[in-house]
Amino acid sequence: MPYLGSEDTVRELRRALSNPNIQSDPLRYRNTILRVIRLMSQGVDVSGLFSEMVKACATVDIVHKKLVYVFLCSYAALNPELSLLVVNTLRKDCQDPNPMVRSLALRNMTNLRLPSLVEYVEQPLTSGLRDRAACVRRVAVLGWAKLYNLQPTTEIDAAVVNELYSLLRDPDPVVMVNCLRALEEILKEEGGVAINKPITHHLLNRLKECDVWGQCEVMKILQRYRPQSEDELFDILSLLDASLVSPHPPVMAATVGLFLSLCSGLPAVGLAALERVRAPLLAACGSVSREMRFTALCHIQLLLRSLPGLMGAHYKRFFCGYAEPAYIKQRKMQVLVELVNDENVSMLLDELKVYCTDVNTNTAQAAISAIGRIGRSYSDRCLEILTGLLGLKQEHITSAVVQTMRDLVWVCPQCSDTVCLALEGCEETLQDSQGRQALLWLLGVYGERVSSAPYTLEMFIDGVRSEASLGVKMELLTATMRLFLCRPAETQDMLGRLLHYCVDEETDMCVHDQALLYYRLLHCGMEETQKVLQGRRSDPSLGVLIGRSTEPVGQWARSFNTLEPLRQSAVETESVSRGSPEHVTFAPKPNTDLPDSLNSSQDEKVPKGSDGANWSKESPADVLASDAITPFSLSLSPALSPEEFERLWLQRQGWHVDEGAEDRDEEKDYVCVEEHIRCPAIPHCSPRSLQAAMQLVNIQTLAFTQPRTLPWRVYLYTHAQHTRSDDTRQSTLVLGELLYTGEADQKTGGETGTGDGETADKIAAEDREQEQVKQREEAVVTGLNGRETARKDREEDRVKVTLKQQAKDEEALRGFLSILTTVLHTLSSERA
Repeated sequence: MPYLGSEDTVRELRRALSNPNIQSDPLRYRNTILRVIRLMSQGVDVSGLFSEMVKACATVDIVHKKLVYVFLCSYAALNPELSLLVVNTLRKDCQDPNPMVRSLALRNMTNLRLPSLVEYVEQPLTSGLRDRAACVRRVAVLGWAKLYNLQPTTEIDAAVVNELYSLLRDPDPVVMVNCLRALEEILKEEGGVAINKPITHHLLNRLKECDVWGQCEVMKILQRYRPQSEDELFDILSLLDASLVSPHPPVMAATVGLFLSLCSGLPAVGLAALERVRAPLLAACGSVSREMRFTALCHIQLLLRSLPGLMGAHYKRFFCGYAEPAYIKQRKMQVLVELVNDENVSMLLDELKVYCTDVNTNTAQAAISAIGRIGRSYSDRCLEILTGLLGLKQEHITSAVVQTMRDLVWVCPQCSDTVCLALEGCEETLQDSQGRQALLWLLGVYGERVSSAPYTLEMFIDGVRSEASLGVKMELLTATMRLFLCRPAETQDMLGRLLHYCVDEETDMCVHDQALLYYRLLHCGMEETQKVLQGRRSDPSLGVLIGRSTEPVGQWARSFNTLEPLRQSAVETESVSRGSPEHVTFAPKPNTDLPDSLNSSQDEKVPKGSDGANWSKESPADVLASDAITPFSLSLSPALSPEEFERLWLQRQGWHVDEGAEDRDEEKDYVCVEEHIRCPAIPHCSPRSLQAAMQLVNIQTLAFTQPRTLPWRVYLYTHAQHTRSDDTRQSTLVLGELLYTGEADQKTGGETGTGDGETADKIAAEDREQEQVKQREEAVVTGLNGRETARKDREEDRVKVTLKQQAKDEEALRGFLSILTTVLHTLSSERA
């Protein structure tokens, strides 16, 4: 036989297809066509046989016809003129007494997908909608959707749409579901198929007649329907009750999605529905299909965000099997972390400890990371396990343990003593860059507690010439500088050698520039160096955050039964790839919950003659016009003491007084903005929760009043940095005050008024006698005060946010306000 795919092969097949002896033998003819299809499926170009295959479609053998139609549909786009020869045969087959032949002809007529054939297809499709055979109607309905997809700009005849709507009551359930799919495609620009009360009740009553995927399709479309009364809602829920515990996971998931959509205004009913799907979800977790198991685990994670105790009694169902793939094991470990409590913590830790020695390194590292997350609540037991794992002297285990310890001491500083003792000798086992970065960070921050810290750093410095990782070099510079501040005598010589190499010999500009920065910083004195490098060693406030706070179902209801839960990362993200936990980078999105503007209509104080005056005159559309905000970062370095904060805050308040040209020049680079955010539950949050939430996004709170105390105040600050359009990076200091006056606001007369009884009299007088204002200037001032007080009286549930910034950076200020608003709204919704 000639070589497969050569021209000789195609030439031989052409002779065979044209041979009358082969054509007269149906079996040989079919086998020859089968050879053509086999070659086509293997990637051989057999388009040269198109004319011979067109002649072969004139047969009564259904198998023969199917094979030929597969070929013709594949190569019709390459031979549009010859494809016209097939139309007559297809139209003739549409009149065949055999319904299988009719449906096959209709299907392949629409699968040719040639615009030139549309006029020949419309009449057979219209006849197919009224065909007595259900299989023909099924194909004809989907054929109209294919026809519209082929020419989306063409208007579909209204009579066809009406015919499709009438077929929603077809006795065949597949025809009914196909009509829904076709109408969704055809009426896509109009919002899809119209779902009203009669159609909804008809679809629900026939739901049990549909197959699994038909039921899913129907319930997906019914999510757009809104019941007209509460009685109708409960009637619909009663019809769906049996599907809620369906043995088919797709039906169960679609029913839950419909339940959550219908019960958006009745959260208690939605939670009760979620309680009922516990058994079907657990059954799906034991499915033979790995894909089904993984999908069920992802949706269980979604449910645990609103019902943390949903699977608490069934935690053993999430223990990993030996033969399970790594991605399922890792997802199960994430679920186990969410199910930890005082009763099962010992058993869960013992189970996770076994996974730490898994043959798959990713699974072992995920188990160690899970133990670290549990350690935020049960630090002593977890540290004991982590310290024991270091004794195994395995590279990937030691790396994961060191990274986990680094993250653990950041949120639980009480663990630092145990961690420092465990670090001895780890450098001999660590080989990967992430583990060495974590070790260097710990040695830099807690170097005074680790006796061998200078010797370990010296080992790294001696090998810096052969170090390939950029992150390790930069972390080594920072760790050596920090250790020099607390142990200068032991570190001075090695620091000099490291700076000399990085400044004079290092080829990477990032390392070179960082070393040059530290060298120049040392020339400024030890005090300045300490201000820059000796930032926070840990984040004690995060220690109070145990587990995940309960979220409303509405926050994730739309993503249920979609691919979104599968794309989501861990429930609590562990950043094992970063070198230092002090900085968190954000790429904020425009916040549609923000007020319309940062303009002159707000309580914004901009000094006269400054550039900020131009900003205050911008329209809301100008200020928040951009859909894509430049990525920026928030940092707490350098730290700001309470005394320094008070000095800067009071200094900014006094700048509206004329204090000379020098102060006015400094004032030009300063802006003050006042905003009101609706979050009434914020003043009732505990100080620890508020401080923890702020520090999660690198916003430091310095002082705050006790909850339920009026007026309620919080003072905070951060350093905002963002890259300008010219690729230059600008840093700016943002000071902030949160003020909630509540009912006391009516007694104090507001913050923007003059603060005496005369102002209240003026406001009252203006409200009673607006027509009798004597002087224009006094009316303007009084009117402003009156409107401000009235607004505060109407909006007692709003928190007043005052932001003071220097140097002025509008983009950074808007980004910071967006992040702050998100944090306050999140805390307020959780409190509510």
